[in-house]
Amino acid sequence: MKKIHFLSLIYLLSMIVVVPVFAEVSSSLDPNQNAGDLILPDFLHNTMHLTPVPQIRPYEDNTFNQSDSIILSQSRQPLGEVLKKEEEPEDFEDDIIADPIEPVNRLFFFINDKLYYIILKPVTETYAFILPEGFRIAFRNFFNNIATPVRFVNNLLQFKMKSAGNELLRLLVNTTGGVLGLRDYAKEEMNLPMQDEDLGQTLGVWGLGPAFYLNLPILGPSSMRDAVGRAGDYFLDPISYINPSSDRIAIKAGDRVNRGSLVLGEYERFTKEAFDPYIAVRDAYHQHRVREIEE
Repeated sequence: MKKIHFLSLIYLLSMIVVVPVFAEVSSSLDPNQNAGDLILPDFLHNTMHLTPVPQIRPYEDNTFNQSDSIILSQSRQPLGEVLKKEEEPEDFEDDIIADPIEPVNRLFFFINDKLYYIILKPVTETYAFILPEGFRIAFRNFFNNIATPVRFVNNLLQFKMKSAGNELLRLLVNTTGGVLGLRDYAKEEMNLPMQDEDLGQTLGVWGLGPAFYLNLPILGPSSMRDAVGRAGDYFLDPISYINPSSDRIAIKAGDRVNRGSLVLGEYERFTKEAFDPYIAVRDAYHQHRVREIEE
């Protein structure tokens, strides 16, 4: 119990450090960067494009068939060793993240989920209905172009010099040929895709583990490492230096609503198929971050 209370204290202290940094983005009707003065998009984006964790079947059909005999006949190992190897359980250590404050995380997951359905989804659907997809993609490209310093610095910190150079080249090409970044000219015409890196990934590449899982209020799925990374990336984002703060809030909120409009329905499909949506989001987020760090 003392360990749980200690971790909870660390979590609350981390909120004091991380949440104020994003307070400007969430100081409106809702502190989420995602819904113009509503909910932050990260709650949605952190669960997008993630592959649902496959369900473990209660039992597998172990019937020995002809294809099995062909495989065994081609193997130079004794039959006993082959069968023993097949029975050895896989190491799932990398697929698991510690969750010592699960009750607190579940509470914030429940709140974020309700905010999504009550506020964010209706606002984003209305926005998507009004604005054609082509315009929304152009706006996304524009903000991606502005956020180049975040990707450039983190590629450098990970010693990915070629990727860092590509980010500078993309900035030049998209700002000119792509008309201020509204078109991703570098990707479409020069096959130079965005090298998406953040400080959370950089810390992971340096060997820092996720520590434990956090479901941040408004912000959604994260970890202690990635929460610290968010704060660092905030200071690398040029939009963070726009004044007055009301303009900065409006710009970031608009960006997040726009991004959410391009992935409408994905969160619903992801959580609907899961037996326990909380665990599905937690494990999928962690595995997604592990893959990003490995790449």
